Amino acid sequence: MQRSTIRTWFLVHKWTSIVCTAFLLMLCVTGLPLIFHHEIDELTEAPPQFGMPGVGSSGDAPGLQPLDAMLAKALAARPGEVPVFMAFDNDQPSMTITTAPAPDSTAEDMTIQLFDRSTGEATGAVDESGVMHFLLQLHTDMFLGLPGMLFLGLMGLLFVIAIVSGVVLYAPFMRKLDFGTLRTSRSRRVKWLDYHNLLGIVALAWMTVVGATGVINALATPIFQYWQLTELAEMTRAYAGKGAVPPARYGSIDRAMAAARQEIPGNNPQFIAFPGGAFSSKHHYAVFFQGDTPLTERLLTSALIDAETGDFTDARPMPWYVKALALSQPLHFGDYGGLPLKILWALLTVFTMIVLGSGLYLWLGKRRSGTDALVREVESGGTIVPAE
Repeated sequence: MQRSTIRTWFLVHKWTSIVCTAFLLMLCVTGLPLIFHHEIDELTEAPPQFGMPGVGSSGDAPGLQPLDAMLAKALAARPGEVPVFMAFDNDQPSMTITTAPAPDSTAEDMTIQLFDRSTGEATGAVDESGVMHFLLQLHTDMFLGLPGMLFLGLMGLLFVIAIVSGVVLYAPFMRKLDFGTLRTSRSRRVKWLDYHNLLGIVALAWMTVVGATGVINALATPIFQYWQLTELAEMTRAYAGKGAVPPARYGSIDRAMAAARQEIPGNNPQFIAFPGGAFSSKHHYAVFFQGDTPLTERLLTSALIDAETGDFTDARPMPWYVKALALSQPLHFGDYGGLPLKILWALLTVFTMIVLGSGLYLWLGKRRSGTDALVREVESGGTIVPAE
């Protein structure tokens, strides 16, 4: 590799790393407890007792309360509000019903109520004031909404570029050194350089995956907005120009669910989006079904049911870009393989924090060494090391 090429890649690695390091350290610190959020919730909250253990609320088992009756209870608890979402659990009769002052209200104005569908009784409400919710908001958008999400997505993109440029520099730098070499007898800077390189290359694949999925997750709002403007608009073309269905004219949820199940048999409903929100049109219940395997349960198929008449309108699998988002969300936090995978995710997060911290330390030392000397260091295969 020519010296000019090495210099270019070095500058790319340097500045992309410098810009994103502080934010990535924040994401690592907040992401660590979020990896274990299910386990933390189980330790800090008393598990609810259900009338029919082992029966999921997404099914049609005898003894489960009608969806219309559950919705009536939720609306009675929040007078003047309208339904926004109804979500189900495949493993227990727990379900959530989200209400808000208007169909297009912001998340801050929504209330999520928990119910036991086997008894019809409320089991509480989702608490969004705890530490875990604070960490999630900080990790997702730094309490800045969409601008914060997009900014963190940009930091993730810079992180991926820093990884790629680091790999490009790693090859010539290690040309005359054995893989995993730790020159512990050399200066402090050389030792930290070797730690930085070794941990970075060991965690390379994981950092790339988490960085890339973080970028995709940051684009969740634009992705669903694009889906609304394209796929959903095409599915509801016959309703173009019609006014929105007011909540007073919403038809039976049970009838809508039956119509959706008839068109998509064999799958479990994950949630229902009511008219006027981000996941449906102004005229339809959107029933989202999931597959029955650990992978396909993330891939949704949407069925649109006329909210006023209960008639089936259309059903389609979500497009590829929504599927990419659906697969990236659990992969980002290691939610695919249970506790062992989460522990591995946590260890690799710690590795990444060390890589970021050592990179910051090396940058402070590099400022004294000078760019040209560092380029010669890479060009020499690690045999010429500027003094610290």
